[in-house]
Amino acid sequence: MTFYPTDRIALFIDGANLYSAAKALGFDIDYRKLLDEFKKRGILIRAYYYTAIAENDDYSPIRPLVDWLDYNGFTLVTKPAREFTDSQGRKRWRGDMDIEIAVDMLQIAETADHLVLFSGDGDFRALVEAVQRKGRRVTVVSTMKSQPPMTSDDLRRQADNFVDLADLGTIIGRPQRAPPRQVMDSRTPAERDADDEY
Repeated sequence: MTFYPTDRIALFIDGANLYSAAKALGFDIDYRKLLDEFKKRGILIRAYYYTAIAENDDYSPIRPLVDWLDYNGFTLVTKPAREFTDSQGRKRWRGDMDIEIAVDMLQIAETADHLVLFSGDGDFRALVEAVQRKGRRVTVVSTMKSQPPMTSDDLRRQADNFVDLADLGTIIGRPQRAPPRQVMDSRTPAERDADDEY
């Protein structure tokens, strides 16, 4: 990555996109390490994290992450996710943050020198071009090393720099947590029933 020590840097993290890319590469993002890494590369003026949250769920698996990020140097941009049913009848959630990312990038391009977009979404190609017309450099972080690749070729070509997330894995990543192992119960059904009575 090409950064200058005097660069005013702003990070724009498309939460769902980055999560999917890291998962495809087999690691989780350590957001403290990510923040520290970019603080070393210039003057970090803002780190935005964008995500949609299912508001009517009692517990959202992303809520602890969002709370941690909010208290540890990230600017959170959230909105309620919309529920829909897919063609197989499964409940799904949709919460596109593209407009919020675009507005914030265009606004901060007035003061930042280098904008780093953590997303491979090809819809951002025109946004990157608009920011570059303001004389700003844009680095895109996503991956081409997953199957299928998680970044648009048009976006990758438009960016001033493209950094493959796989190359950052040892710097900002940690191994994915393994699901809990199930312990085999060697008792017979009658023994389990007898224990359940007490």
